[in-house]
Amino acid sequence: MSKVLVPLAKGFEEIEAVSIIDVLRRAEVEVLIASLNDELLAQGAHGIMIQTDVKVKDVSADAIDMIILPGGWDGTYALAEDENVQNLLREMDAKGKNIAAICAAPYALNKAGVLKEHYTCYPSVEKEIREDGYEGDKAMVVEDANVMTSRGPATAICFGLAIAKKLKGEETYKAIKEGLLADYCE
Repeated sequence: MSKVLVPLAKGFEEIEAVSIIDVLRRAEVEVLIASLNDELLAQGAHGIMIQTDVKVKDVSADAIDMIILPGGWDGTYALAEDENVQNLLREMDAKGKNIAAICAAPYALNKAGVLKEHYTCYPSVEKEIREDGYEGDKAMVVEDANVMTSRGPATAICFGLAIAKKLKGEETYKAIKEGLLADYCE
């Protein structure tokens, strides 16, 4: 069974985190929700509290197949400044393991030096990253080497589906997409 880590920092975008976690659990992917500190509750940008399973500092790259960062500016800045998250991103990339980020979170990938040439993010965040290689609204999901990126809250289900397809295959992807009535996803 594939295992992914979704670290949540105070101010994360709830729609993105919950949509991705939900889609992946429907695909029977083991999802570990992680906190950045010893408190196992994370508060989202709109006040929703999420119970986490583990602390990021207790997870190694060898224990997971993928790390997925939800956006939200405050959460993204925290992920970009957290030494454990940044080290884990670099270790995952060095091992060629899958990395994903949505909305503002590609900023944290860029800070770790793992964001590849082609990417997408929430419009205007590219100015904080780099405009070269920014794919804008050409696609809901951009994949370059081992890194997947997406645009924002409204693309979160499509992003979760693309990750499910990568980890579990076309058949699982199609079944979940159909069950979610997500015909709008590419």
